Amino acid sequence: MVRSVFTFVFSLALAATAAAQTGTWQIDPNHSSAQFSVRHLGVSTVRGAFTKVSGTAQYDTADPSKNSLDATIDASSVDTRVQMRDNDLRSDHFLDAQKYPTITFKSKSAKAAGDGKLQITGDLTIHGVTKEVVLDVDGPSAPIKDPWGNQRIGASASTKINRKDFGVNGAPGVVGDDISITIDAELIQPKGK
Repeated sequence: MVRSVFTFVFSLALAATAAAQTGTWQIDPNHSSAQFSVRHLGVSTVRGAFTKVSGTAQYDTADPSKNSLDATIDASSVDTRVQMRDNDLRSDHFLDAQKYPTITFKSKSAKAAGDGKLQITGDLTIHGVTKEVVLDVDGPSAPIKDPWGNQRIGASASTKINRKDFGVNGAPGVVGDDISITIDAELIQPKGK
């Protein structure tokens, strides 16, 4: 009897854990960002971030092919810690943030890529141009319950693009063409979802 009660309670705990890990998750914009790095004059690396990231993810621990990610980045939130450079990046020389206010990623497929890793293929749109890219994902982490009863997971995704493929052509010879991108995201599943 004790063993069957223990087995029943253990099964419920496993089901609750699996349910908590599966479903729709919201990107927490206060704890997420998209960073980039690019060579300057071929001699140094300039790093920056986009500080306004939002979106949703579907996460299924049992079937990685059901995982998906839709993310939106506010192009005007670019921050390289140099105001003059940030204004130039927002201008029509580079991102043209007034005409193209968002950078988006919409996944098309996902697959496991080793222990604790995923590969997510999707459409990245920058400067009004859409190209397929592959995100290499570390995570998601095991979920934790925050002090307010919500579930949270974290993941880090990276890729490399050529900015000219997206029509971002400003300052040739000064700014490198290859851009490394990393998205660090904390995702939340509200209590009761």
